[in-house]
Amino acid sequence: MELFEDTPAGSNAHEFTVSEISGAVKRVLEGEFGRVRVRGEIGRVSRPSSGHIYFDLKDDRSVIAAVTWKGQAARLSTRPEEGIEVIATGRLTTFPGQSKYQLIVEEIEPAGAGALMMMLEKRRKALAAEGLFDDARKRPLPYLPRVIGVVTSPSGAVIRDILHRLRDRFPTRVLIWPVAVQGEGCAPQVAAAIRGFNDLPPDGPIPRPDLIIVARGGGSLEDLWGFNDEAVVRAAADSRIPLISAVGHETDTTLIDFAADRRAPTPTAAAEMAVPVRAELAARLNEIGARMIRACDRQIQRQRQRLSDLARALGRPQALTDPARQRFDLTAGRLEPALNSFVRSRRDRLNALPLSLSALRGSLATRRERLADQSRRLPQAVTRESQRRKERLTGLAERLTRARARTLADATRNIARDRDRIATLAGRLIAAAGRLLPPRRERLERLDRLRQTLGYRETLKRGFAVVHGPAGLITRAADAAQTPRFEIEFLDGRTPARPETPPAKPARKPKPEKDQQSLF
Repeated sequence: MELFEDTPAGSNAHEFTVSEISGAVKRVLEGEFGRVRVRGEIGRVSRPSSGHIYFDLKDDRSVIAAVTWKGQAARLSTRPEEGIEVIATGRLTTFPGQSKYQLIVEEIEPAGAGALMMMLEKRRKALAAEGLFDDARKRPLPYLPRVIGVVTSPSGAVIRDILHRLRDRFPTRVLIWPVAVQGEGCAPQVAAAIRGFNDLPPDGPIPRPDLIIVARGGGSLEDLWGFNDEAVVRAAADSRIPLISAVGHETDTTLIDFAADRRAPTPTAAAEMAVPVRAELAARLNEIGARMIRACDRQIQRQRQRLSDLARALGRPQALTDPARQRFDLTAGRLEPALNSFVRSRRDRLNALPLSLSALRGSLATRRERLADQSRRLPQAVTRESQRRKERLTGLAERLTRARARTLADATRNIARDRDRIATLAGRLIAAAGRLLPPRRERLERLDRLRQTLGYRETLKRGFAVVHGPAGLITRAADAAQTPRFEIEFLDGRTPARPETPPAKPARKPKPEKDQQSLF
């Protein structure tokens, strides 16, 4: 018998179809790898018109085909790009039409900060190549914006910091567009907010902002990733309204910082860039006004000095008028005869005119009618003037009444406000006194107890006594023996006492011996 025999032609082994083998392999593969996470580098990426995304996951030795269907591709947090390392989550299955297996990807996340930074740098270069970060596209910020639009979360500390800084520097109107500042909804909401502010009509019911601030607090690279989205960058670059990017702290950098017209290191710094300091502006205006007044005074002084110089060059006015006065004196003598001659000639001409009485009466009647007409018009004019002045007086009286009412109302409100403030302060004072008095009273009681404890009377309670002499306390037996009379203090009072022996007399000092006798 041979070691290897050929299978007889009539073997009864089961025959499988190709579909049966493919289905069995698919069931086994999906059963063993129902849901997996695969780490690898994205290779070839294909985006056909159907909306599906086909790409490869590879390492240094193997390649796995991957696909993301159209409905899931729109929900991916990270778009697949060639050359980045990612972690793909999905299920492994087979494609019977080509006898190969593939990974149906449901979620893609970058494999660490290095992958994110590589993706960020690649996206930055691509957008920069389109000219979205050019300085020529950037617009200057308005000096005094009437309305400021803020795109941020309404519940964070960022909006409070911005409003507080604007209120301190230059109070202005603020429109807040609430958005999510991290997560999947961050990028579309921020892009929609920027485009929404730009789409507002200038004269609509909602005022169109003169400046937009996109703000967010600090965080990790993953937390700030929504502001690196291409849609957000394009919305910031296409904004017709000047835009300030205040995303993260000073060390954080996102792609919206490059597309914005101005980058602020912090949200508070963005508010400082948006508006000037009102007090400094008022001081500057006062300084300019003072300079204008001084300049006008100097100009007037120069003109006055110039006029004085010109006046001195003209000479004395009397020297100019003396010749004319002399000519007037010479002519005054001939004036009266000339007037008399002129009157006589005019009278003669008048007498020579053929004037009739009827012509004079007609002229008189005309003058009389004119005078009557003016007399009739005079009361009407007086009435109209009186009415006009009465209406003006009535208007002034109404304005005075309204002004007095406003003044009284303001005074009443101020009094009520001051009264409420005084009542509040009084309540606070009473409450403060109620809080401060008990601990101080307790402290005083403790000090009093300590004083009593440290006093000598507590010592008397323990059986000790105090000896009082005429000159003060006696603390030594020798002093007591020298004292003729003293008192002993006990707890309940003092009692006199005398020593049993009289006090010893002090010893007389010895006389010094004479060393030399006197000669006398």
